[in-house]
Amino acid sequence: MPGEPVLKKLFSVIVSKLFKINDSPQRIALGVGLGVFSGFMPGTGPVAALFLAFIFRANRAAALLGSLLTNTWLSLVTLVLAIKAGSLALGLHWQDVDRKMQGLLHDFSWAKFFKLSFLDVLLPVITGYLIIGLLLAAASYLLTLSIINIFRDVS
Repeated sequence: MPGEPVLKKLFSVIVSKLFKINDSPQRIALGVGLGVFSGFMPGTGPVAALFLAFIFRANRAAALLGSLLTNTWLSLVTLVLAIKAGSLALGLHWQDVDRKMQGLLHDFSWAKFFKLSFLDVLLPVITGYLIIGLLLAAASYLLTLSIINIFRDVS
């Protein structure tokens, strides 16, 4: 694949940065998980990652790294997935929520935004992002903890 060497190098740099952090594997992994969560949520990012890392006593450098890996670009790509997950969790038809969201995005106005019911569009989208963000954060925590433990044992 044409982009494979770039991705391999990026992964190598990220892993090496994680090993240079002088902290416990759990605090580093928690930082990455919190960073991935905050980076995935629209409108949040590095500042929220640092705040969450401070609150949960996680590694702030790892939180910042996790946030930068998933910063808002990923949340925009997964809008439909968030609509589906949130609608499913709330017992709504995702097509109805998606249609209302598309109508809002297509011809945005503040009046139209405030006219839509919070329960009809925003709550399913926010719920979906929370569900997906929490799943990605948990997976990031476990993956990071495993990688750090494996490579620190080898070193």
